[in-house]
Amino acid sequence: MKKVLIVLFFVFGLLTNINAQNPQMDFVAQRVSDSTVDLKITVKIPAGAKFYTTQKKTDDDIASTLTLDTSITKYVHTTVKEDGKLQTEHDADIQTQTSFYTDNVVISQLLSIPSSEDIRVKGKLSWMQKIGKDFPTGDTTFTVAITPSTGSIDKKADNRTSGTTPNITDDLTASGNSPLRIFWICFLAGLVMVFTPCVFPLIPVTVSFFLKKSESKAQGVRNALWYSISIILIYTIPTFIITAVFGQAAMYKIATSVVANILFFAIFIIFAISFFGAFELALPNSWANKADEKSGKGGLLGIFFMALTLVIVSFSCTGPIVGTLLAQVSGTSAKMAPVLGMLGLSAGLAIPFSLFAFFPSLLKSLPKSGGWLNSVKVVFGFVELALAMKFLSNVDLIYGWHLLDREIFLVIWIVLSLLAGMYLLGKIKFSHDSDLKYVSIPRLFFAIAIFCFGVYLIPGLWGAPLKALSGLLPPTNTQDFNLNELQYKIGAAGRSNASATPGNDAVLPPKLYTDKLHDAPFGLTTYYDLDEGIAAAKILKKPIMLDFTGHSCANCRKMENEVWSNPDVLDRLRNNFVIVSLYVDENSDLPSSQVYKDKNGKEITTLGQKVKDYESSKFGMLVQPLYMFMDTDQNLLSDVRYGYDPNIEKFKKHLDLTKEKFEAEKK
Repeated sequence: MKKVLIVLFFVFGLLTNINAQNPQMDFVAQRVSDSTVDLKITVKIPAGAKFYTTQKKTDDDIASTLTLDTSITKYVHTTVKEDGKLQTEHDADIQTQTSFYTDNVVISQLLSIPSSEDIRVKGKLSWMQKIGKDFPTGDTTFTVAITPSTGSIDKKADNRTSGTTPNITDDLTASGNSPLRIFWICFLAGLVMVFTPCVFPLIPVTVSFFLKKSESKAQGVRNALWYSISIILIYTIPTFIITAVFGQAAMYKIATSVVANILFFAIFIIFAISFFGAFELALPNSWANKADEKSGKGGLLGIFFMALTLVIVSFSCTGPIVGTLLAQVSGTSAKMAPVLGMLGLSAGLAIPFSLFAFFPSLLKSLPKSGGWLNSVKVVFGFVELALAMKFLSNVDLIYGWHLLDREIFLVIWIVLSLLAGMYLLGKIKFSHDSDLKYVSIPRLFFAIAIFCFGVYLIPGLWGAPLKALSGLLPPTNTQDFNLNELQYKIGAAGRSNASATPGNDAVLPPKLYTDKLHDAPFGLTTYYDLDEGIAAAKILKKPIMLDFTGHSCANCRKMENEVWSNPDVLDRLRNNFVIVSLYVDENSDLPSSQVYKDKNGKEITTLGQKVKDYESSKFGMLVQPLYMFMDTDQNLLSDVRYGYDPNIEKFKKHLDLTKEKFEAEKK
């Protein structure tokens, strides 16, 4: 009945439109950074009119709608925001709760448009009003030109009106999180999977089957192509369904949870033991038998089940690689990252089957199956052990066990590297290995590479940053003897004594959670509680840098070791900001006074739960690292959400802009 009343009122208002006054609108697109454009719609509401909000809470709500052209939707990574005095009341005419504005309102939409692009932002605002008992509606279309930027962005363009909630710009797809990078890394991993003992021997058999059993070469090529497409579909469609139904955030929570990390650790240990020849690990034979029976029916469906059979029987070799990549890409901010990862992985695995069908003469150049495939499997076993340590390290950091501090972790990886190199040289032999009469040239070069990797790790035992692996290793502050960190601590102590002032003496050092979270990188002082950080910032009269991080966040460690360690960046962080590091996976209990219930009624009892609730509710996302800057009244100094980006100059510029904004607000 309620929906019928709403429809009748709007139809009546649309047909009569008696004395209806249309709202006046002004459309402006302003570039606020090298990668961000702010589309603003200023709505001037007629006197006596109620302009309905665009923020729809339920399907039954009356709301205006901002719709962008399909050519623009790819640039949208944030929700629509409104700046105005929102009012809410129960409308007796249509018997429902309504939200509206009676004064002017500014509707904002941030677009991630690179400065090099020359496009036009097109769309329409389908507005709804109420004037008296009439419901006038209409569509206002617009087009705004965005020209390429020829120089640096005006620093004032990064500002927002004080006291309002800024829009959030998606700046998290740089470098490590870019969808293309995720796809290509997973694609290369798929190519590696081709050379596993479970897959490689099947290539000539499968391709020959298609070419010989088909009525023509063209049909054989088509069948092989469909076989490759089927492999891609088998890997990608389930991942897409899971991500679409439960959301990427759910996969991210699984990938970063303690239970998932322990499970990955156990699985990888089991896989490693299997690769060393203790037992054969495979999915149930009944699965493969049923899929093989279906494949015998012929046609496209039969070929699909042939591909399914390959996926099942190759699980023991491909499963660890699939699990590792899913765990890594689920923690990134790229949209549908797990789907992109599986698409790249399955494409890398499937393409060789079509490639050899197109060029069957290449089959003759393939190396013959033999003992070398078993050697590949054993080397994978050493790799699995190394990766297992990574997952156990995540749990160790969360619980603060200190079982796998950085030096212990490095020792294990060094030993595994040396053992793998010795195995390739024939110095170690397993029961199922064939005799190695001599060391082949490829085997020698692989052994050299593995030995070099192990030697590269050795200086890390004394604190060398090992920046190339900073995302995989435990943080440097877990290491007892660290010559590299010592220089920062000595320097920080000297600067602290030289710059001591009566005002600084009043600043309380970090207190909460320092029993587990301590020794910030590079001698920096870091607070782990927002209220403590704000109190310190008020005394020091400095802006606040919110560092959303996590124990298991690989990109957080990479950002710290690659960017924070730069002397210019480090000087800015130390002297210009109060840093508040907020760990999303820290399980320390909150003080009883801070325990509360979130908007869904769930009780928040740990620091990690509080941080995740704060990040998702205030900034609308749950990714790490995320660097946000605000003043002591918690007003944001920049609407750019800054994630992992190894560009040092870009980060320095961003720090300078936020500092200048803070200084301007104080005047």
